Amino acid sequence: MKNILYLFLAILMYSSVSFAQLQPIKYKDGNQILNGFSIKPSKKSKQKPGILILPAWMGIDKLSKDTAENLSKLGYYALVADIYGEGNYPKDYKEAGQKAGFFKTNFKDYQKRIALALEQLIHSGANPENIVVIGYCFGGTGALEAARAHLKVKGVVAFHGGLGKESSRLTEPIMAKVLVCHGADDPYESKEEIAAFQQEMRDTKADWQMIYYANAVHSFTNPEAGNDNSKGAAYNEKAAKRSWEHLKLFLNEVLKK
Repeated sequence: MKNILYLFLAILMYSSVSFAQLQPIKYKDGNQILNGFSIKPSKKSKQKPGILILPAWMGIDKLSKDTAENLSKLGYYALVADIYGEGNYPKDYKEAGQKAGFFKTNFKDYQKRIALALEQLIHSGANPENIVVIGYCFGGTGALEAARAHLKVKGVVAFHGGLGKESSRLTEPIMAKVLVCHGADDPYESKEEIAAFQQEMRDTKADWQMIYYANAVHSFTNPEAGNDNSKGAAYNEKAAKRSWEHLKLFLNEVLKK
């Protein structure tokens, strides 16, 4: 009788768990087809918090997909955005630099692609009043652009992202809370650019944090970046784990669940 009861409870628990999977989604910017990935939370929440994930400069990769799946397990709707669009994906780092550079210069176009992805996240079921944008490298720049564009998000998180903006751009109040997770030895962000970013945060009266990780360079969250710091971009397991914990703390503070 006891064994039957245990079996019944196991079946009940199994049937109540939703095993969410990434689903490809198509959406458009005018005639440009965009191909993202969406995933629903593994456990239901009345507040339906959502996370928009902006990939690094090569476009949608394993890291961004894995992040979406891990966030789903924590109870979040998640969507990986396609910034470049079908037919425009970079084949190598040189092309990635050119394409990412275009959107950094034409930041309004970048902001528009982020806004379109936010619409898809909301369409998937996320609460439009309960969203955070996160991004890696080029995507970290995008997360900050979401805040600068006053997109309707509660917070933004940049992992080893580009922090700068053109000095000629207006500096306006930033309402979204900001978290920057930064490699202490990242060679791609100058002291001057970091100082300018921090001054921007002060001038905009933002609620911001910037956390440095020792012995970490660019791309420290990405296991596919290798482990040679001398190349300027490398995985750092300790920094990756610490920054993930800092992300979870930030999400718990900013979003309702």
